[in-house]
Amino acid sequence: MWNFDWPKAYPETNAQGILKLKPEDFQVDEIPLMIPAGEGEHIYLHIKKREVNTHWVARLLSEKFGVKEHDVSYAGQKDRYAVTTQWFSIYAPKIDIALETRPFPDEDIEILTQTRHSKKLRRGDLVGNRFNIVLRDIKSAEAESVEDSSIETLKAVIENNLQAIKKNGVPNYFGLQRFGRGGGNMDQALAMLTGQRREKNRQKKSMYLSAARSYIFNQVLAARIEQGLWGKSLAGDIDVAAKDTQNANQATAPMWGRGRLNSQTDTLALEQKMSEPLQDLCNGMEHAGLNQERREIVSSIENMQWQWLDNDDLNISFALASGHYATSVLQEFISVTEPDRFEDKFEGKPFVYHGSEAKEDSATINSETINKEESK
Repeated sequence: MWNFDWPKAYPETNAQGILKLKPEDFQVDEIPLMIPAGEGEHIYLHIKKREVNTHWVARLLSEKFGVKEHDVSYAGQKDRYAVTTQWFSIYAPKIDIALETRPFPDEDIEILTQTRHSKKLRRGDLVGNRFNIVLRDIKSAEAESVEDSSIETLKAVIENNLQAIKKNGVPNYFGLQRFGRGGGNMDQALAMLTGQRREKNRQKKSMYLSAARSYIFNQVLAARIEQGLWGKSLAGDIDVAAKDTQNANQATAPMWGRGRLNSQTDTLALEQKMSEPLQDLCNGMEHAGLNQERREIVSSIENMQWQWLDNDDLNISFALASGHYATSVLQEFISVTEPDRFEDKFEGKPFVYHGSEAKEDSATINSETINKEESK
């Protein structure tokens, strides 16, 4: 029912490789929105973690400091199968505990900095993320082995795409992880928005609404690429502030909600056409209390560098704004697979959502709540 095979902006390279062969092959450093002041009611921890889920770190910190889970917060979730750094805050006005560098013997978690600040760290409180990625066993998808492929020719094709990506950016697709395994989040979103199920868990409701909103955005973006409009402005384009623009890098697509589409003429016609088959989702999101908003269709890339390593592995690094996905960069020059893993995110420990479930049976979740989830 759901189409997740969205078109690419750049020529197909037929390259394939392995992502996250080991955690060190995928490193993510959070770029904070602010620097803690050094005093205040909230403890701030800059943490480095390896093969640990962000939710689980928050759970461990709540137990360590003896506070409720909703008193521990972070700006965004980071990959488990990776080496990542990020900030956490703990509301602890009367608690003065200096953690040791490695406070959890059974987990690969390191405290890099401990300080204080006057405000809670909230979802979306980050500028973006820096990525340092190693792709291994690169070869042509048409070759049975690396030896059978012309690796130098393949490198040249990849290089062409990398140069174009560095200059022009990539489609600002939402990553597949947003839609759940096998599109499960979309199935739940459709059932919820058409009244077939009632979701009382506020965080799950937010997740499903975000998935539906993201899917419509991706569909509109995909249509522009299919029509040869990548990197080109379209009559009726507007920027995130809903102002007319003829700058292709500032063009946007809808994040669906209440109110009319602000786009005009050709852009409006395209967006209306792509949303027609998804009216159940659109109508449901309007009634859920989300406001009509916009998101850039181009993801600009900062400080992009790459180098070829031994064994024809590729090391690439770049920075992306908050809410933009590294997978959107990778898919424009290579198809990647990851090693098979047992997807027990908490290594046998019970899954616990960050934050408490909504006690009220709320029928709406406002745009601010969704935006914080979408800016992770």
